[in-house]
Amino acid sequence: MFDLQLSLRAVPTLLVLCFFLILGNFHKAEARVRHYKWEVKYEYKSPDCFKKVVITINGMTPGPTIQAEEGDTVIVEVNNNLLTENLAIHWHGIRQIGTPWFDGTEGVTQCPILPGDPFKYQFVVDRPGTYLYHAHYGMQRAAGLYGLIRVASRDPEPFTYDYDRSIILNDWYHQSTYEQAAGLSSIPFQWVGEPQSLLIHGKGRFNCSTSPTLSTSICNTSNPECSPLVRTVIPGKTYRFRIGSLTALSALSFQIEGHNMTVVEADGHYVEPFVVQNLFIYSGETYSVLVKADQDPSRNYWMTSNVVSRNRTTPPGLAIFNYYPNHPRRSPPTAPPTPPAWDDVEPRLAQSLAIKARQGYITKPPTTSDRVIVFLNTQNKINGYFHWSVNNVSFSLPHTPYLVALKENITDAFDQTPPPEGYDSLHYDIFSVANNTNATSGNGIYRLKFNTTVDVILQNANTMNKNNSETHPWHLHGHDFWVLGYGKGKFDMKNDTKNYNLENPIRKNTVPLHTYGWTALRFRSDNPGVWAFHCHIDPHLYMGMGVVFEEGIERVGKLPPSIMGCGKSKGSYRP
Repeated sequence: MFDLQLSLRAVPTLLVLCFFLILGNFHKAEARVRHYKWEVKYEYKSPDCFKKVVITINGMTPGPTIQAEEGDTVIVEVNNNLLTENLAIHWHGIRQIGTPWFDGTEGVTQCPILPGDPFKYQFVVDRPGTYLYHAHYGMQRAAGLYGLIRVASRDPEPFTYDYDRSIILNDWYHQSTYEQAAGLSSIPFQWVGEPQSLLIHGKGRFNCSTSPTLSTSICNTSNPECSPLVRTVIPGKTYRFRIGSLTALSALSFQIEGHNMTVVEADGHYVEPFVVQNLFIYSGETYSVLVKADQDPSRNYWMTSNVVSRNRTTPPGLAIFNYYPNHPRRSPPTAPPTPPAWDDVEPRLAQSLAIKARQGYITKPPTTSDRVIVFLNTQNKINGYFHWSVNNVSFSLPHTPYLVALKENITDAFDQTPPPEGYDSLHYDIFSVANNTNATSGNGIYRLKFNTTVDVILQNANTMNKNNSETHPWHLHGHDFWVLGYGKGKFDMKNDTKNYNLENPIRKNTVPLHTYGWTALRFRSDNPGVWAFHCHIDPHLYMGMGVVFEEGIERVGKLPPSIMGCGKSKGSYRP
């Protein structure tokens, strides 16, 4: 009888346990497979009223937005219909844990997708947030192959809003990427110049009258394809705007006329909220801002993007912030707001310093690091050709992807000598044109001990032009890093490390290196694979501004045959 009573008393507890087990399994079962089929091809489009050949996905640029929830598996079946051109697509901000071969970086994690070939990317989106995708072959990103990834949270977020909207910012050139690449690789050197337009979610407005020789069949401002983007809002409601930048060159300031923006997310991580009128955003970054439609509802307002950090010659990007029920095409009665001065570094640096991890969502970094690598960013000449270099080495991709070469033990596919981990900081003057303007070209990589803490110090310097230092947004594949600090001038290993933010640093995957300054990062080498780390400015990467990290390669699983078939893996099977 005693045993029976004990069993009966245990029934409620057992029921509760069963309930939570079922609930837990149900929660796990919620993860879905999101399947996309993409046809990538060239088409004539007029994003800024100027007709040119662009790369589209299913006829669109920007491409389709990938929508998922954290934990979902995303499958993208790509068909390369570019006819004469290879292809690779990078999933920017997705860490590819367990799937390093689907990072989509030609020469690093895969062979390119050949013309006419299919390719299937499959990966898990393990965290909520706002991310990007774009071409990672040559300079194709600047030809229109880019889009947004939105990953919804399964848990309540620490802020509320009524509606969720997206905006991708871009700059736009009328020259083809082929022409640009040829100029960068020529003697005499031909720089790509400033972009002709700024696009707001794929729409801009080039002034055709500035080129009177253009026929209306080439440039036509009445083309509906280039009518300004409209984002309609309901008075009194609060909107989350997910804003991403995929510019080829430009750093931008984004603003909504007469409205404050509260920054709440950066690169998939919650930010201790702060208010801005101008959001400074660099290529590869994403932000979520909250905007309340609390202004005069009888009119519309401008949304604008403007170039900063470079002498501004490109006209602003314009879109309409439409208060319902005003007509969406009704122009605001005011002139677009005045942008910040292009050469004023202070507010840009202030925003960088203001971005902290949100209380309740802080993951503190390790207090010390196992290894410190300093990267000096300089402009150099090699055999008469202009290059960008890191520690006097200009990066060049091998024909066999690093991941394939390392996993298949192909030792002659790239230079086995590790590149330099620093520079002569004692004698190098970052404020002057370097006396030694000659660099070397190389494809060696940094081998990181698995599961260790690595510090990277990005050090900016003068270019080959007097009194000139450029802003560089650096992006790390496969990881998020803690941003420990920013500073002006030359990094001081003894004193600047004392001021690192170890309490609430934001985690990001892309970070600006400001003019004549430094940026300090810390990350864990805990994701087996081979990962690119590079400037996200297309011409700068093309000219050699990048490095590659390897970590835990022995822990990487069997490579799919689909990523092979080029360089010294030509004999390997690929479908």
